[in-house]
Amino acid sequence: MDLGLAGKRALVTGGTRGIGRGIVLALARAGCDVVTCYRTDSEAVISLERELKEIGGTHHVVQADVSDPEQVSRLIDECEPGGRLDILVNNAAVINHVPYVNLSIEEWRRTLDTNVTGPHLVIQTALPLLGKGSSVIGISSKSIDVGIPLRAHYTATKAALHGLYRSLAKELGGEGIRFNILSLGMTHTEQIDALPAAQRDAMISRYDAMTALGRWGTPDDVAGAVLWLASDLAAYVTGAVVAVDGGIS
Repeated sequence: MDLGLAGKRALVTGGTRGIGRGIVLALARAGCDVVTCYRTDSEAVISLERELKEIGGTHHVVQADVSDPEQVSRLIDECEPGGRLDILVNNAAVINHVPYVNLSIEEWRRTLDTNVTGPHLVIQTALPLLGKGSSVIGISSKSIDVGIPLRAHYTATKAALHGLYRSLAKELGGEGIRFNILSLGMTHTEQIDALPAAQRDAMISRYDAMTALGRWGTPDDVAGAVLWLASDLAAYVTGAVVAVDGGIS
């Protein structure tokens, strides 16, 4: 199906690995010109650049920390030549497991800066490029509905993202800009594959049994939802939280 995304300009933060990488590649294959960013150099950056070159189009992979206002400004400058930004996906985030009693103020601030302040800075800086028909998509987690031990800081930031997007949907809806959230369940990425085999297999089996579809999601599953929200098929959808969780309970 042609979603009418050819020629659209997209920005995806944190796009060299996992879910972000799947989104970047799906948008590029749909005909979008994509800008994405990463924080540290890795083989994933090189391989993504190679894949994007093979797909074709005008794409840029930029080093930028979304919690830093100056680096965000440089990132948005990469989108400037086209004079517009049709699709913005705030995917960059940090996550780790820390007992709440041991959660340092430094780790709390690092998580807040990346997961909440980062999307705020990216959206606010990109506003001059956004306009009628633009779609802004946030990547969140089902964890905010149930809570997860050892991730109080991460869960708090994802809940804050929902409030930010719902408020912006109302404040900027008159300009034709849509803001929506994807709430993800368990998604299989290379981070899962990097776990020790026994731990990985037990984790996969446990969450398979908790999911209505009997399997984990994939980056392609998430990318499919992004393509829909980015297209005119979702032209009347804003301020929504869309579950992409396989019916997890």
